[in-house]
Amino acid sequence: MNNPVKKPKWWDEFIAFAVKGNAMALAVGTIIGAAFSTITKSLTDDIIMPIVAIFMGGIDFSELKIVLPRLFSDPVLDEAGHEVLNTLNYGNFLSAVINFLILALVVFFLVKGLNKLAEIGKKKEEAAPPAPPKPSNEELLLTEIRDLLKEQK
Repeated sequence: MNNPVKKPKWWDEFIAFAVKGNAMALAVGTIIGAAFSTITKSLTDDIIMPIVAIFMGGIDFSELKIVLPRLFSDPVLDEAGHEVLNTLNYGNFLSAVINFLILALVVFFLVKGLNKLAEIGKKKEEAAPPAPPKPSNEELLLTEIRDLLKEQK
C-alpha cells in the first residue's frame, strides 16, 4: 500500500517566502546590520567618547560609576584580599545610548535617501505618457468594412 505524505497547503508559499525573497533579504540585512553595529560601536568608543572626554576633563566614560552599598551581606573579598565593589556603571550605559543615537541617525538618513530615490523613480513612471488605447473589436470591424468598400469603388 503506497501512502505518500501530503504536504500542507502553506508549504509552497513558505518555500517561496524563505528562498525567493523576504527571508533572504532579511538575513542579509541582519548580517550587514551586525557588521555596521560593530563599526558604530568603534566610532563611539574610539573616536567620539575620547573627544567628549576632553570637554569633561579627561574622564573615561567607562569609568563613570556609582559605588552601591552592601545592605544585607558582609563585604566580598577577591583573591588578593581587596573588597569587590558593587557598582552602577552608568558610563557604559551613556556610551551605549550615544552608540544607539548614531546608529539611529545613520539608518534615518539611509531610509530617507531610499525614499527619495523611490519618489524620483515614481515621478519618472508618472511622467511617461500613457500608451494610446487599443481600438475595440467594433472599431476594427468597422475599419475593415470601410477598407473593403473603398476597394469596390
